[in-house]
Amino acid sequence: QHSIRLSGPRLGRPPADKSLQKEQRRLERQDACERNAIEGKFGEGKRRYGLARIMARLKETAESVICLQFLVMNLERRLRVILFIFLRYLFGHKPAFLRPSL
Repeated sequence: QHSIRLSGPRLGRPPADKSLQKEQRRLERQDACERNAIEGKFGEGKRRYGLARIMARLKETAESVICLQFLVMNLERRLRVILFIFLRYLFGHKPAFLRPSL
């Protein structure tokens, strides 16, 4: 219903059908890639944005602090992208549609 799967090695014997076994390995690899990206972003939040040091006492306050931290993370990423585009434009690595035609 919610496309939630358990991660980790499957219990019991591996399936006899090789195509089914190959499909299971593909799904496990895909899940691991998604999980690594998500866990990496949480680790970055703990290291750089202070998610590990939340001292709020109330549940609502803690949730607000966490939401604000993720908002700041998203805004900083967008700012980085905009700055990158601006610097590329400024120093001559312009896309073809921005170059003056001769």
